[in-house]
Amino acid sequence: MPTPSMEDYLERIYQLIEEKGYARVSDIADNLEVHPSSVTKMVQKLDKKEYLIYEKYRGLVLTPKGKKVGKRLVYRHELLEDFLRIIGVEGENIYTDVEGIEHHLSWDAIDRIGDLVQYFQEQQTRIEALREVQRKNEISEENE
Repeated sequence: MPTPSMEDYLERIYQLIEEKGYARVSDIADNLEVHPSSVTKMVQKLDKKEYLIYEKYRGLVLTPKGKKVGKRLVYRHELLEDFLRIIGVEGENIYTDVEGIEHHLSWDAIDRIGDLVQYFQEQQTRIEALREVQRKNEISEENE
């Protein structure tokens, strides 16, 4: 199982490859806001763990194992963004909140959140009912 740091790299590498068709060390460094030397060290670790194949000066490719993990990590991130949006978290807080919690939840918890997101998305009236509860709670808090 990859560490949280490895997960961040795999998620970003997977996204870059999906968007651009490749992921260079400099692209990864820019996206994660780290030094290229840090990326090189992590890419070498990911290579040893068989998540990707890295050849100095030639780039990297995800292995089937790396693609599978990367895809699942992107799914987790997007799911948590959807969940926070549904429950009414302010847009400017969502990315930071997801980054703060995504590594601390089990895959069982992620699956249950997925069920909840699906439940709300299947009927807009459920989201509207949640917003009404939130409005009532805000009014109640203001009156205390």
